[in-house]
Amino acid sequence: MSTVLLVHAKGGPPLGHVLARAAARADVHLLALSELPPAVAVSASTLCASVVRPAEAERSDLVALIIARAQAVGADAVLTFSEYAVVAVAEACEALGLPGAGETVALARDKRRMRQTWHRRGLPQPAFHPVVTETDLHEAAAVLPVPMLLKAAWSAGSTAHQIITSPGEADAAWRRSRETMAESAQLGFAELHVAEAEAHYVVEEIVTGEAAQWFDDPGWGDYVSVEGVVTDGVFRPLCVSGRMPTVEPFTERASITPALLPAALQDRVVALARDAVDALGLRDCGTHTEIKLGADGRMWLIETAARLGGAMTVPQIEEVFGLDLVGMFVDHLLGRPVDWPERALGPEQARGAAGSLVVLAVDGRGEAWTDRRVWDFPVVREAVALSAGSTLTVVPESSLPDGTDVPVYDPVGGANTMAALCLLSAPDARTVLRDFTALIDALPTVLPPAGPAAARTVPASNAPQPEGASA
Repeated sequence: MSTVLLVHAKGGPPLGHVLARAAARADVHLLALSELPPAVAVSASTLCASVVRPAEAERSDLVALIIARAQAVGADAVLTFSEYAVVAVAEACEALGLPGAGETVALARDKRRMRQTWHRRGLPQPAFHPVVTETDLHEAAAVLPVPMLLKAAWSAGSTAHQIITSPGEADAAWRRSRETMAESAQLGFAELHVAEAEAHYVVEEIVTGEAAQWFDDPGWGDYVSVEGVVTDGVFRPLCVSGRMPTVEPFTERASITPALLPAALQDRVVALARDAVDALGLRDCGTHTEIKLGADGRMWLIETAARLGGAMTVPQIEEVFGLDLVGMFVDHLLGRPVDWPERALGPEQARGAAGSLVVLAVDGRGEAWTDRRVWDFPVVREAVALSAGSTLTVVPESSLPDGTDVPVYDPVGGANTMAALCLLSAPDARTVLRDFTALIDALPTVLPPAGPAAARTVPASNAPQPEGASA
């Protein structure tokens, strides 16, 4: 049987889902750069041929560590599903002569270089300025219209995103973003290989979306994601996922597969995603491309990642379209034939719908809850009435334990202040959207109240960061 080295870090699809499907295709050796979620630790020892958690001192040269471990286990393929490890794994694959994202992988991580690459290709995106110092930020603030968005160039989950409404807010925004990135790094939500990544930022124009001109039903957000893979340098779109509106500033709340776009509009979205991915020169990797939808058919590229979508995107696609993306990608890396879809799948090929909801202490209007609540999924399951045919489950490895105070939502922290991740299966996407709306409205009422000594902020350190959207 073939051998795979899986490099695990924060983020990405649930580790339990990944391990079960990878282990069905190959002997899996797990190199754990982050602590294993308690819900997965036992199954990992059963599913994996080995599990190694390197000491901190061994991580000073992450690429060398991955190469050494791959050689030790005789790996036929090396892969990761974490945003924070894709650069290191790609470089290790290059050195080992194995299929990987390729030498341009950093273009799909560093938002500054990504935007510069797309700018040279003339692709539609918000106006932007790279930022490394406060002086850079002030120069950008003097040129870009306000409000503008400051974001960390190597972040995920909308961490350290801040809206600047006037040039006078630049200094405070700069300090807060840097503080937030430092806090995120302590929780393991930070680039693991590029040492200078924490100093890189970009400030962008905030463009105006218009979901109503793209979707027939209300309640959809004004951006979508095109899920795909690149195999031997060829982009293969798989499907399009829709969203509910983000929480200020641009924290993702819910992903729904499939997006109910008319076929002609889905084709336009997929074509732009193809242009974006092709421009980055990737070779063998998953892709996740977010696109903002505007009035009169306008679109803007938000970002592309050189890995499969995180949170529950991969399980949603498997449920709705029957595609085991983890297993299929493992097969590709091992040189086996894979029957990829000839074109992006849409609502007409879907077998029902599935969506994932990030539980944040924010109501449907975007307002913070008026009091503190305790996360308790059994209470939610019993108290919230869903549509006929809908099933709601919680993702244990991506959620706080029942009985934990729901963190106060911090706009700068983004997904760092999530309490749980829930998965909803339903007969169609409209039902998912309707049930999620009811669930969001009900949570601040049905969850038990927290005690008076509840802390103001409780970092959800054991939860992943769902993909964040930007302007």
